[in-house]
Amino acid sequence: MCYVTVHNMSFIEFLFILLILYYFVYVLLWIILDCNVALWYKSRFGNSISTMRGQVVWITGASSGIGRALAISLARHGVRLVLSARRLEQLEQVQTECLAAARGLLAQKDVLILQMDMLQLDKHQAHLYTVLNHFERLDVLVNNAGRSQRANWVDIDIQVDRDLFELDVFAVVHLSRLVVRYFLEQNGGRGHIAATSSIAGFSPVPFSATYCAAKHALNAYFTSLKLEQRKLDVTIFAPGPIATDFLMEAFTGNKGEKVGDSTANQKRLTAERCGELFAVAIANKMDLTWCGLVMPMFTEPIDL
Repeated sequence: MCYVTVHNMSFIEFLFILLILYYFVYVLLWIILDCNVALWYKSRFGNSISTMRGQVVWITGASSGIGRALAISLARHGVRLVLSARRLEQLEQVQTECLAAARGLLAQKDVLILQMDMLQLDKHQAHLYTVLNHFERLDVLVNNAGRSQRANWVDIDIQVDRDLFELDVFAVVHLSRLVVRYFLEQNGGRGHIAATSSIAGFSPVPFSATYCAAKHALNAYFTSLKLEQRKLDVTIFAPGPIATDFLMEAFTGNKGEKVGDSTANQKRLTAERCGELFAVAIANKMDLTWCGLVMPMFTEPIDL
């Protein structure tokens, strides 16, 4: 009896050591890599972005930052694109960059510019019709449009909370519902919805309370969607600090104010690398992924 007890304890201890080693290696890889382990693996051994060639991907907030970088990454592999944002001139520049990156895989008609303001909900259906009339299909909607925020919790005007939620949550959900209905009616429920969330949507950070809350809400909306629509692919992509001009348009605590700052030259993950990883996550239909350099995540406020 004593021999059996000692033997069982030794086996349990062995399993415990293996568990410790597993988490040690996982944390070590997390520190070394610029994304979660599963995404890194897919970027090396998963489906190539080229498997999406010919598909139609609609990217909101495509005029700069992660949206622009994602568009170029997809164009490089022959993915047809719908580029949406408010700023027409910037969209035209991104279109030119996408066609150059495609190196003949795409013609100008394969990269549609669709100027839109996400807050104009009454125009979302018309924008969807424009996409479908042009391409006769839509395979992936990438909800990337949104704004960040910097303010002390106690100083935030309630109207700022409302305005940020209108853009980062309700406008995104409204457009996504229209697209999901299209998938249900035309594709038997098959389709792909992706969203740019944030590390801050899982682990709140100081001085960005409304932004953190909005991303938490967005995560809950899309996780619930996945639970209800099993055939639908839903990708939540959560970057940490990224080198972009994202803070230029970020909310403060006062209505109408903008932070007006840039992190484009700081030591952070580049928008180009972020866009490439986002494209990998979409090509492999991954549910939840994150990216970012570890040190900025611990030392700086989260931007995306």
